[in-house]
Amino acid sequence: MHETIRNQLDRDGFAVLEDFLRPAECDELVAAGIEITKQIQDGTHKSVFSANLENPATKDKYFLESNDKIRYFFETDALDENGELKVDPSVSLNKVGHALHLLHPIFRCYTYSDRVKAVCQQLGFTEPAVVQSMYIYKNPGIGGEVKPHQDITYLHTDPVAPIGFWIALQDATIQNGCLWMLPGSHKSGVHRRMKRTQEGTLDYDRPAPIYPQSSFTPVPVSKGSCVLLHGNVVHKSAHNSSDKSRHAYTFHIIERKNNNFSQDNWLQEGKEAPFVNIYTTSQIA
Repeated sequence: MHETIRNQLDRDGFAVLEDFLRPAECDELVAAGIEITKQIQDGTHKSVFSANLENPATKDKYFLESNDKIRYFFETDALDENGELKVDPSVSLNKVGHALHLLHPIFRCYTYSDRVKAVCQQLGFTEPAVVQSMYIYKNPGIGGEVKPHQDITYLHTDPVAPIGFWIALQDATIQNGCLWMLPGSHKSGVHRRMKRTQEGTLDYDRPAPIYPQSSFTPVPVSKGSCVLLHGNVVHKSAHNSSDKSRHAYTFHIIERKNNNFSQDNWLQEGKEAPFVNIYTTSQIA
């Protein structure tokens, strides 16, 4: 089994693990994600997240300091011209991040589960650590498009690339915005990086590459499936134009041993979310 996962990642840059979570476990995580939306109040900071902002320096302090906190990021289409909600709070969020894996008891329980530890072992990790986690809502009608990108653009490591765990908590279909992959693209190096400047802003080191859209392959998956993503594989997702949400829980793992996590990555180790070893971290705080 472990050779199959490693072979798929080596060949394609991604692998699908079906039935990674049971339906009831997915429902528990969805309930936790929905419960978070109920904590949105009138005074909540309205930070918009769009994966398509070509000028990341516009990202505010609220985003830049979310490395060891649980913070809300809204869809562009959820706010009016005055920055106030124009949709129900329950469907207003793009995502919540970036320290659910340590600070939220339910997400922590699943992140540091034996299943995750077993996959890390099968992939050959010696000292794996989760560096960020996100709950992604992809709500019907307003769930935004994510342009083609590599995760290593934002979480640069060398020489061992990060691995993403992308867990579908609901069925992910072509209609509601499933992942699309560019198979084999992980073998073509790091295409660009987003770096934190000395001034504390963010900037890309080169323009966005142009990828042939016909080369992308859709990866629809059923509820409970986990998609493993090599940090260098190019992937994207479309706008959710359906009437069904596409909730997902995702986190990124890096190798700590003999591997460099770049000091100019936007996200760095935080006091409340240190990069702890997955193998030795308890599911309960």
